[in-house]
Amino acid sequence: MAQAAAGKRNWFAIWVSVAAVVVVALVIGLVVWMNNVSSGPGAQPSSSNINTDTGAISFGSGPDVVDTYVDFMCPICNQFEKTEGETIKQLVSDNKITLNIHPVSILDRASQGTKFSSRSASAMFAVAEADPANAYAFMEAMFQNQPQESSPGLSDDQIVSIAKGAGVNVTSDLEKAITSGKYIKFVQAHGLPDGAKGTPTLVVNGAFVNVTFNPQTDIVANLKG
Repeated sequence: MAQAAAGKRNWFAIWVSVAAVVVVALVIGLVVWMNNVSSGPGAQPSSSNINTDTGAISFGSGPDVVDTYVDFMCPICNQFEKTEGETIKQLVSDNKITLNIHPVSILDRASQGTKFSSRSASAMFAVAEADPANAYAFMEAMFQNQPQESSPGLSDDQIVSIAKGAGVNVTSDLEKAITSGKYIKFVQAHGLPDGAKGTPTLVVNGAFVNVTFNPQTDIVANLKG
């Protein structure tokens, strides 16, 4: 009888140990899943003009390829847009270049906790998805209305207003995508390319180009066509 009782206790202990291992495994699996959800790319924009692998919004289809990495809070990016934007826009219009704009969020720290860089870049993706024909105009308008660095930046409602003023067809779905920061995690999952030192970063036909704010030197001289 004593041996039988001991055997039952041993089997009970074994089953308790197995159950405990299963519970631990489930907890670990849940933690991993939660971490993946919190650190993953989140919602991804779905549009033929957006490359979800590189985080680029494309304009034009010319043979030469120009990539720009910009932060809507970056004053030097604004200077780049003012000095080189018209040339870039004309090259896109003339079908001489394919322009890939990468909205990035490296200056969230400079907006007093409002994450303006992430919110504005998210809005750019939302507009590019919903109304690609007016996405470039929205980008221009965002720089024309750029807030000062180290300020709270623009509110979501102000960004919506800027989109409307730029001719974007702001539907209720697009407004919700902007005000909810739908693509913030997608933005934060993409950053500057290896070797980049900050924004703006300019890459022409795969080669880094030092920005001099002279489009003839920075872009035109590096085109193959």
